[in-house]
Amino acid sequence: MAQFEYDESGGTSLYFLVSFYALFLIPITYWLIPSRQKENKEEEKDSCKCEGCVKKKAVLLTVTPKKTLLSTLKWILLVLAWCLFIALAYKASQLERDHQEYDPFEILGLDREASEGEIRRQYRSLSRQFHPDKETGDEKMFMRIAKAYEALTNEDSKVNWQKYGNPDGPTAATFGIALPAWIVDQSNSVWILAVYTLAFMVILPIAVGTWWYRSIKYSAVEVLLETTQIYFYFIHKTPAMNLKRALMILGASLEFRKTHNKEIDSRPSDNEELPKIMRDLDVGQKNKEQPLCQPYSVKARVLMHAHLSRLSLPPNTLQIDKEYIVRKCPMLIHEMVSTAGQIVFYKNIGRAQHEPKLESVENMMKMCAMIVQACWDKKSPLYQLPHFNEKTVHHCGSRKHNIKTLVNFAKMKNINRRQMLTFMSDKEYEDVKNVCFKLPYVNVEHDIQVRDDEDTKTVTEGCLVTVVVTLKRNSIESHFEVGTEEPEEEQEDAGDETEDRVVEVEVKVKPKVWEKQKKKGNKKKGGGGNAKKKQKAKKAIANKTKPNGVISTEVVEAEKEKENSESGSDIEGDYFGDEDAIMVSSTDDDEEDDWNTFQSDIKRKEKVLEGQSRESHIVHCPYFPDVKQEWWWVYIADRKTKKLITVPNMVYDLKPEQEKEVLLQFTASKKGLYHYHICVSSDSYIDLNRLIPMKLTVHEAKEVKVEPSDNEEEKDDNESDGSDYTTDEDNDYSDDD
Repeated sequence: MAQFEYDESGGTSLYFLVSFYALFLIPITYWLIPSRQKENKEEEKDSCKCEGCVKKKAVLLTVTPKKTLLSTLKWILLVLAWCLFIALAYKASQLERDHQEYDPFEILGLDREASEGEIRRQYRSLSRQFHPDKETGDEKMFMRIAKAYEALTNEDSKVNWQKYGNPDGPTAATFGIALPAWIVDQSNSVWILAVYTLAFMVILPIAVGTWWYRSIKYSAVEVLLETTQIYFYFIHKTPAMNLKRALMILGASLEFRKTHNKEIDSRPSDNEELPKIMRDLDVGQKNKEQPLCQPYSVKARVLMHAHLSRLSLPPNTLQIDKEYIVRKCPMLIHEMVSTAGQIVFYKNIGRAQHEPKLESVENMMKMCAMIVQACWDKKSPLYQLPHFNEKTVHHCGSRKHNIKTLVNFAKMKNINRRQMLTFMSDKEYEDVKNVCFKLPYVNVEHDIQVRDDEDTKTVTEGCLVTVVVTLKRNSIESHFEVGTEEPEEEQEDAGDETEDRVVEVEVKVKPKVWEKQKKKGNKKKGGGGNAKKKQKAKKAIANKTKPNGVISTEVVEAEKEKENSESGSDIEGDYFGDEDAIMVSSTDDDEEDDWNTFQSDIKRKEKVLEGQSRESHIVHCPYFPDVKQEWWWVYIADRKTKKLITVPNMVYDLKPEQEKEVLLQFTASKKGLYHYHICVSSDSYIDLNRLIPMKLTVHEAKEVKVEPSDNEEEKDDNESDGSDYTTDEDNDYSDDD
């Protein structure tokens, strides 16, 4: 039987307290200690030193006195908590063990090899010393000595001790409960009950209610649900939305209203400072829609216009408000785009009357990059580079240079670029190069699949089309190899290497299954005619190359068609002999493709379960008051009908030199040829979006053939046999008549 006893000594409860304390202390310490990543010396060397970036770094490094005090208190409490933990652990390690093994030799003070005579002499000596009648007697010790002597001399007691570890035989197991004695003391029962009532009936319901009340007000991206409702109403109301209309709706977000956000400050000085900025920027209050005409909405809209125009504001009032509003804008714009995608989905299933046009959604996306870079869409994208002002942009875009985009600026030769920017110092020019060359250029590849069908490459009417888009972020420098154009002499010398280039192209072509079979047959027959023909074709292609050494695409395609026709003739000759081999190899290829698709799906699901990281690459944005990561929207659009085909998918973790797969799914339309575009739009940079054409051929839906079961076939046969038999009888009777 098991007996439970309270631990009156407090040893077991102390072990439990130390373990429970460590269970909370270690995770809290890990969460409070900031992770300090080692700064890369190369990144620090190549970082921008322009005026805006220097000011931004200084502001981010400065900490307010309130935050300093909180940080100090945090470290003091953390140190005290660890000191208490060490003290409790040390005290627990000094406690004696409650359970000790019973050893009669240890009690009598003898060795295990002692004889019976030595045991008797030692027992008599100790009995005289600890007998209760003596002055130095101890009753408890005398009982222990007698019990130990019996365990060593009595055969039954000796067997019990050797078998059960106790001379008295088997006893009930006892377990100590890890609770201090004062908790179960009757005199403290009222206080213990009061503490339990306070913890579980007052504090816990208040904490859960506060969390629940806050959670029902915000969405998953920490945006007020009422703000999302405003977006839904205005986007559904105005399918065609320009940029200024989108800015008005963004300014109406309830995050900028004091009644919904305690961090918003309303100052009396706003009535004097805001009207001046409104007159300078020509931002009026002509709109009377609610809540677009509310004072908080007008203030937010004016400050956003001032930010896009790069106006200097009073540092202690409107500048603080502008930084707070601008810091909130990216997440709010992401919510706007997500809301527009939901409306498109509702329109497809018949639950919405209007859907936003493609131009409206792209204006929202463009608005995010404008806010991050503090630049209007109509201005030159060169304003995103450091040390570029109105004069510099006008000089680069003049007739002499005609540089109006970031890619054209990056693809210039270093000599020409430096001559164009001679008015810049060497340090300023280095800042321009470092920022421009590190700008992103996304390589996009796609694969169209129909995963729910056996034929994964044929798209039919009404099927679910899955477009696997593979993104890879490169820098402009690595993609275009900026400043490394070959001189004309090297281009002329390249014409002599044309034949070698043709050989490399042919090696990269993957051989077909039937070509492998043909090679095996040619080895036995010794056929070398095809090789001579190919050598002649290579020489012909080399003679038909362009003057600069680049092979004409028409010639290459003609050669490919010729090879395909030759391979087709080989198929006709060897098909019947190698039918089994071809069928087995094709099934193996299909199984391998299915297995690769299955493995990629598993990896993608594992990444979703692990959680999506929101760190990719830091954006150069000196006018944005916080650190910004590169994020990208990926979607498919029909630019002729100006409609979204898929909902915009946000990619948060597109890191440099790493590939990222995105699945875009939609339902195929009617039979025909469709010209879609895969759009990759940046939320941080202007003029760096990608537009990839995609052709989609939709075939007629396959007819479903229902094969009759065996029972139905037997039934039909019986019915047909019976009808024939009666007809024969009728014919016989008619003949007899």
